[in-house]
Amino acid sequence: MKISIITATFNSGRTVADTLESVLAQDYSDYELIVKDGGSRDNTLDICRSYEARFEGRLRIISEPDRGIYDAMNQGIAAATGDVVGILNSDDFYTANDILSTVAAEFAAHSSLDAVYGDVHYVDEADTSRLVRYYSSRRFSRWQMRLGFMPAHPSFYCRRTVYERYKLDGTAIAGFKGNPTCAYFNTTYRIAADFENLLRLIFVNRIATRYIARDFVTMRTGGASSSGLQSHRVIIGEHLRAYRENGVHSNVLLEALRYPFKLAELVVARIGGR
Repeated sequence: MKISIITATFNSGRTVADTLESVLAQDYSDYELIVKDGGSRDNTLDICRSYEARFEGRLRIISEPDRGIYDAMNQGIAAATGDVVGILNSDDFYTANDILSTVAAEFAAHSSLDAVYGDVHYVDEADTSRLVRYYSSRRFSRWQMRLGFMPAHPSFYCRRTVYERYKLDGTAIAGFKGNPTCAYFNTTYRIAADFENLLRLIFVNRIATRYIARDFVTMRTGGASSSGLQSHRVIIGEHLRAYRENGVHSNVLLEALRYPFKLAELVVARIGGR
């Protein structure tokens, strides 16, 4: 089973080597890594190209302007040739060296499976040994998406055929930016296109998913979806929009119920547990 890993980069020179090293360290070799660069102006491309020989043909670099991370993800998935697709951000890295083999084994054991997901954890940007928050998908259930919950997206591995079957009609989305035939993520969303994507796949179309009790990815803090009160206001607004556009009943009060759980995760991380 071939796994396609999509990594979107833009001026990621400070962190992308960690991402690439973690892929090389995997004990599973039937994969391709597609780096979709949006025209970096730092040394990102130089670093990525310096790794090409070590990947022995499994690394593909696409460098051309894009309209942000969701457009880059769309382009990466469109270029993928694997049976299963996963996203690994350019400031993240795999937590262990058997993540891809674990994913492949789960799909092999359950032929009707459409997607798997697990856990991730956030670390301090300057000190990656310091836990900031542990994000577990263990208790996730489909109905909880009405409250704004979703599986940890960086741990989400989905059959490429599922992405194709349930992609959006880009020509019908007002203001859609990018190639309308590659509308896996709706690029008119600023922060929550990943939530809209999972809402469409998991809640609306009820794809077959399975939780794997593993910590997939180590994530540095400071991303667009974790950077202050204003970002949370945008997230809530975009979640409400996603419900509306997908015909899912929810409201701002239901959305607010998830924040005590997020706070509890931070408190647990502070005292050194999970």
